[in-house]
Order: sequence, then C-alpha cells, then structure tokens
Amino acid sequence: MKYTALIYRIILMFTLLGLSACQGEKNEIQSDQAKTGQRALAPEEANGQFPYRRLSTYGFFEGEMAALSPSQKLIPYRPASSLFTDYALKSRFVLIPDGSKAQLIDEEISLPVGSILVKNFYYPEDFRQPEGKRRIIETRLMIHEEKGWQAYPYLWNEEQSDAILKIVGAETEVRFVDQTGKDQVINYLVPNKNQCKSCHNKNEELSPIGIQPKHLNNDLPYESGTNNQLAHWTDLGKLEGFQGQDSHPQVIDYEDQSQALNDRAMAYLDINCAHCHRAEGPASTSGLFLTFDQKDPMKLGFNKTPVAAGKGAGSFKFDILPGKPEQSILVYRMNSTEVGIAMPEIGRTTIHQEGIELIKAWISSLN
Repeated sequence: MKYTALIYRIILMFTLLGLSACQGEKNEIQSDQAKTGQRALAPEEANGQFPYRRLSTYGFFEGEMAALSPSQKLIPYRPASSLFTDYALKSRFVLIPDGSKAQLIDEEISLPVGSILVKNFYYPEDFRQPEGKRRIIETRLMIHEEKGWQAYPYLWNEEQSDAILKIVGAETEVRFVDQTGKDQVINYLVPNKNQCKSCHNKNEELSPIGIQPKHLNNDLPYESGTNNQLAHWTDLGKLEGFQGQDSHPQVIDYEDQSQALNDRAMAYLDINCAHCHRAEGPASTSGLFLTFDQKDPMKLGFNKTPVAAGKGAGSFKFDILPGKPEQSILVYRMNSTEVGIAMPEIGRTTIHQEGIELIKAWISSLN
C-alpha cells in the first residue's frame, strides 16, 4: 500500500508539472501573439525603409483614414476600363517623388524610382447608393524600389482606422446589397505578396498594369476642372513625352454601351486578360493575345485550338468559335470559379455576369 501511494504521488506530481508546462507554453504563445499584434499596431517612424507595418505611416491620406482623402503628394488616376475583382470598387493614386518625372516612351510610362501606386478596394453597403456607407477591404501598394517594383498588400481593420501589412494575404467575408437589391456574400481573398506577380508580370518582372498611356489617355475630373489625365500629369510637371490625346492609343470604357460592341469587348479583354495574354506576359506560349489593338483572328482565338488547356477546355475545341459563344472555351472559362478552369486564375471568387454577357454578345456577332 505504501508503494502504491508513493507511485500515485509521483504520477500526480508529473501530471501537475505537465499541465503547468502546457499552460506556460500556451501563455507564452499568447504572449507572442499579443506582442506581434502590438508590434503591428505600434507607432512607427516614416524613415523610408519600406514596407511600413501600418498604411497610416506613409501619410497618404489626410484626416480620417477611412475617408481616403489624398494628400497633396498623391495624384488620382483611373483606367478607362477596370479589372473585375468580385465587384469591388476602387480608388487609385500615384506618388511621383519631388524633383522626378515619369517618362512616356514607346507607349509605355516609366515611373522613376521612389514612385508608389496606391490602390484601394472597397464595397458600399448598398450598391444602389455607392457614395453611402462603405467598407474598405484592402489597399495594395506597388513601390518602385532600387531593385525594381515590389508589391505590398494591406488589410484594413474592422474599425476602418488603419490597415496592416499582410505579406501572406488574407480572407474575409464581405456582405453588401447589389444593384438589384439582393443581399450578397463574398469570401474576399487578399492576395499574398508572391501572387501579385501572377498578373503584374512583364517579361518575368513585376510591373504595373493600369499605368499605361492607353488606359490613361482620357478625361478625369480634378479640383481644377476636367482634364486629360496625361495632360494633367504634364501640367503638374510629373510627365514628359505626352504629345496630345490624338497622338497616343486610347482604350474605351467597356461599360459604355454607346460605344461599338467590338471596341467594348476588346477593352474588356485587354484589362482583364491581356496582362497575361500578350507577348510579354506569362501566357505568351498559349498563342492567345488579347490586347485591345489585336487584329489577327488566329491570335484572338478564332477557330484556334488551345495549346495546353487541360480540363480548362472542357469538351470544347476552339478558344473562340465565331457565332457560337456557348461552344467557345473563352466563355466556358470565364463562366467558372473552379480551380484549373476559371480565368483569370486569381483575383476573383465570383463570376462576372455582365462581362460574360458582353463577350457572348461579341462572339455571337462574329462571322
């Protein structure tokens, strides 16, 4: 009996020690998590060593952060057509360092080192009142550093008071009322840093998409009055090489139903697909090139069999079968969210119904 009692006490002692160790380890983990959160939220110095942990450290916005009211150092810009991202609305700004200018050469805009592109993604609570209450989900920065362009995603907090750097990306549920008055729920995905290159890829280097003359050669309202965006940059002393609106290519807004169907379709394909499907893009080996000025029927996919679409082709034979949208691989892939089928591969978790209807109408019109 004495030995039994002794053994029992020994077992009890080790059990208590184990519980104590586990609790200590749990407390240590919780402490580390708290410290991590504190580091993210702690004030930091704007010392030019990017990236900052907090979006507010950059000083992009004046007053309450959620108002997204730009400081004087930011220039607003807006591509004529916008990439579809699960119906999110966007506001965009560019910072060009003092004493520096962007250069427009060979229909490309080269931004100087130190330039920053700021892109905010947000949802109105009710899309029938887009200027009403909203929730900002993320802000993506592209910073032109000495070693090239770098992308940094920032996730906004629930209080809408700041956004925190999320190199690994994030997922968040978004609720809103759409244009028809229906409640919608989206599992919104914030891309991780490495995924940014999937779209922002030019000759295997990270590169901006929307900052191109063809996208910005149009008017935008400013406090000083409406002006061509590239002319406005020139007037500010931030751009060289702009020769006037008629001297440079121009992409239209694909949502403008007063424009020709073919022009609208090509504008849609350019902004949503051509960052990959172009000669300098990662999908160049597909032989499918979808820039707005592409005229070659084969490169556009007319009666063209895919190079290596796998299950992405479904049971269909041609990228585009003129007159037959329901038999075209392009429409099939746009109309899916399944991995391995859906195109674009990232950037959306929902189907862009309006975009599909536009492309279907265009393919139906082809002979």
